[in-house]
Amino acid sequence: MTPRLAPHVRLKYSPARDEWLLVLPEAVVTLNETASDVLRLCDGERDLDAIVAELSGSYEDVDKSDVDELLRDLAAQRLVELS
Repeated sequence: MTPRLAPHVRLKYSPARDEWLLVLPEAVVTLNETASDVLRLCDGERDLDAIVAELSGSYEDVDKSDVDELLRDLAAQRLVELS
């Protein structure tokens, strides 16, 4: 599985808020640190294993199934595309 942001979704850092946001045509979603770290790696080139490996450099005990579940949930909301 190789995730990428859906075409209508942008990931944007807000320095005023000091947080990452998902910007949609009619909404803005505030992300927690973990979700933003995952989504910043969703470039359409890294697969799930590469994302988990990258996250393991910043987090202890990264569970591949947790990352997979997050991405599938976001795909169900049409925020991420999985190929």
